[in-house]
Amino acid sequence: TLIAAFGSSFQYGYNVSVVNSPSQFMQQFYNTTYMERYHSPMEENVLTLLWSLSVSMFPLGGFFGSLMVAPLGTLLFNNIFSIVPAIMMGVSEIAKSYEIIIVARFIVGICAGLSSNVVPMYLGEIAPKNLRGALGIVPQLFITVGILCAQVLGIRNILGNSTGSWTLMLGLTGIPAAIQLLLLPFFPESPRYMLIQNGDEKKATKALQRLRGWDDVDSELLEMRQEDQSEKVEGHLSVFSLLSQRSLRWQLISIVVMNMGQQLSGVNAIYYYADSIYGSAGVRESDIQYVTVGTGAVNVFMTITVFIVEASGRRLLLLCGFGICCGACVLAACLCLQETVTWMPYVSIASVIVYVIGHAIGPSPIPYVVATEMFRQTARPAAFMVAGSVHWLSNFIVGLVFPFLERGLGPYSFIIFAVICLVTLIYIWLVVPETKKKTFLEVFQIPEDALVAGRSGEGALKKRFRFSGSIERTSRLDMFLD
Repeated sequence: TLIAAFGSSFQYGYNVSVVNSPSQFMQQFYNTTYMERYHSPMEENVLTLLWSLSVSMFPLGGFFGSLMVAPLGTLLFNNIFSIVPAIMMGVSEIAKSYEIIIVARFIVGICAGLSSNVVPMYLGEIAPKNLRGALGIVPQLFITVGILCAQVLGIRNILGNSTGSWTLMLGLTGIPAAIQLLLLPFFPESPRYMLIQNGDEKKATKALQRLRGWDDVDSELLEMRQEDQSEKVEGHLSVFSLLSQRSLRWQLISIVVMNMGQQLSGVNAIYYYADSIYGSAGVRESDIQYVTVGTGAVNVFMTITVFIVEASGRRLLLLCGFGICCGACVLAACLCLQETVTWMPYVSIASVIVYVIGHAIGPSPIPYVVATEMFRQTARPAAFMVAGSVHWLSNFIVGLVFPFLERGLGPYSFIIFAVICLVTLIYIWLVVPETKKKTFLEVFQIPEDALVAGRSGEGALKKRFRFSGSIERTSRLDMFLD
């Protein structure tokens, strides 16, 4: 769990935040390079566009990477998409090319997009159900650690300066990939994947025994066989067949809403442009880097505390998290009063920190945990492709649009994020069930039980069985009723 998360999720977080601290010097490099080429200074709008592309190419690459969902072994090949761009970014200043940085950010985004789907799905499948939530938080924990490491390295006295150190800082993303490349072959594949999708019970049993540390794994294998039997009628689901499955519609809409809410609520705007936001809040330029590091430390600490997910439940943490984020975004909009109220900048800084706390306890870690639990094995890869696509596309939109929003709307741009948080909270309150300590089959039965509740008789039974999408079960029911 730790090595898989370090080699994949850590890179995701690191590359989210790595361009924030050295942004001033990177933009100077862009301008200088442009001057040497064309003998005229770069226009401000062009520089803003190029910088937005440098930031947003990472999530755009993540979008394309998220379209590929495969077994754990795919991460071996995926490391190429981290090592190669790390070298490209490391030599960009010597090559005097900002285009290399933009292309490299896109390629490393592909790496993050693929791993952000594979690792949570793998951990959810290998974990016993009582630890599934706790292990599902580990990737998000490493994302926050990656963000914090990038923020610490970005301090001016370390690597976030104009002496060429920022290129080394960008290139360090290749180190976790190299470690993962060396250690990944020793990992067992998901027993659930090998049994249900590959039909290899012998290898599934061996892998499960190795993961659990004991030989008696019959009860877990029985649960997997039951899931396998229940899915044989439907077969492996592609994305298109998943979209057409009526019985999976509420799950599909839920993961789309949660992932859109997670990203469009503006969390990555803070990590991509933290220095700019704190500068607008009136923080002294010499202190901004330390406030940014403090925010990252709070994020890590709060993510660690979310290991209480097994005690609190997923739904409660989502509701509390989006509620806190909504209130914090409203407070952040108070930046517009900082010139008339002397203490308002402190309120704005506090609101950003409170927002990070709220996002860390629910919206950041929980959606992938719930996505793992809402779908059975044959539908899970397609579901993660949908969830990942929405996640990264929303991330790309925020990264690309926020600089222009900030220039046009100023502090009022946070009102948009507040509305998105509120809408997501209302949807979760009305639709998303609690999945804590339930088997995958039990979660799948939740909508059926909800339909049957309050109804009785033959009509309700037929409604319940038809909702499951199984023709065979409906036929058996008709025979039983006759």
